[in-house]
Amino acid sequence: MTKKKKIIIMSSLVLLLAVTAVLNVLLVSRRTAAADAVQTSNYFTSFRAERTSKRSEEILQIDSVIEHYEEGSEKYENAMDMKLKIVGIMENELVIETMVKSLGFSDAVVSIGMESDNVNVFINTNELDTSAALSIYNLLRNELGVPATNIIIMPVYTQI
Repeated sequence: MTKKKKIIIMSSLVLLLAVTAVLNVLLVSRRTAAADAVQTSNYFTSFRAERTSKRSEEILQIDSVIEHYEEGSEKYENAMDMKLKIVGIMENELVIETMVKSLGFSDAVVSIGMESDNVNVFINTNELDTSAALSIYNLLRNELGVPATNIIIMPVYTQI
């Protein structure tokens, strides 16, 4: 092979390598953007699924405690109280989520603490104005009696 042919082949290979690198960067950035969009759009669904799964596990564990102790014993009563508390929290979360959605938000999830009076509200909005925040605070105060210092409202914008 002549020296000129070797230079042309090497130049072509270097050019192909550069084009491949550029295309790789472009494809990776597109996949990352698409993955972020999917992750954000599924935020509310995955939050609910994880919360439901965790609560189901907790209730199963409590049910096993209830089965092993006689009715009226201290451990039995504690387990029953905890189970009723979890069921009450689950009901309150569902009611509050529905009420928040009725304020005009496309989606919302609520998380009420087991050991504390904290309530976290995640709403699907790109901006949270003062009147919407006050509406949610008033709703929580009236329904649950939660003071404003124990409420966190977080906007999580997704396109549904």
